[in-house]
Amino acid sequence: MSRVLLAGRSPEAASFLARGLRANGFSTTVAVSADAALAAARSGQVDLLVLDLAPPGDDGLTLVDALRWAQVSVPVILLAARQDIERAVAGLHGRADDFMTKPFCIEELLARVRLRLREGWIRETPVLRHGPLELDLLGRRTCVDGRPVDLTAREFLLVETFVRNRDLVLSRQQLLRHVWGYRHETESNVVDVYVCSLRRKLGRSLITTVRGLGYRLSAAATPEPRHAAGLAAVRTGAARGSSGP
Repeated sequence: MSRVLLAGRSPEAASFLARGLRANGFSTTVAVSADAALAAARSGQVDLLVLDLAPPGDDGLTLVDALRWAQVSVPVILLAARQDIERAVAGLHGRADDFMTKPFCIEELLARVRLRLREGWIRETPVLRHGPLELDLLGRRTCVDGRPVDLTAREFLLVETFVRNRDLVLSRQQLLRHVWGYRHETESNVVDVYVCSLRRKLGRSLITTVRGLGYRLSAAATPEPRHAAGLAAVRTGAARGSSGP
């Protein structure tokens, strides 16, 4: 059972999140102070830290700095009010792993926690690449062939899940569980809707439908340049024109 530590300025809010996590199979601990959070995280008995940016008696980023200085590599998800977005983004650079803006639904938190705790998770470089696709995990930016593409938070999480599992066929139920936090089967077509949106934004050949099973990221092939395709068409036309009796 994965162990999640929660720390924040509101013990009531942390306790509410702890109940939601426990109901979904996680073991939780609520830290009542920054010192308690630091001690718990350094104990080696914590798999992930969910941290409000203003825990009692300290600044949240100072706490994360203390953890990293102590070489504690536990993943950290920051919770930030909308007015604290700049601080949350700053916290991602070399310190935390992810952030969420308040208010949020428990399902989104569950999806983020599961993604960070999935089997075989390794702290890695902050940029994922697959062919022409590039995901900047810290800046939450997406590019295709160097061209920025605007994705929603959920779309980014979905494409990140595909890239991290590029060799696997992912069923709709797996995607609902990992990205939306649904634990039980559902007839919702939300996955299909989001896959359609990603194809429209990132390229229709990016995600392949495996009939009866789910979806898989396509081979990392760079699309043929437009001018090359045009040249091929010209050559084909010329060849047809030159053929004759």
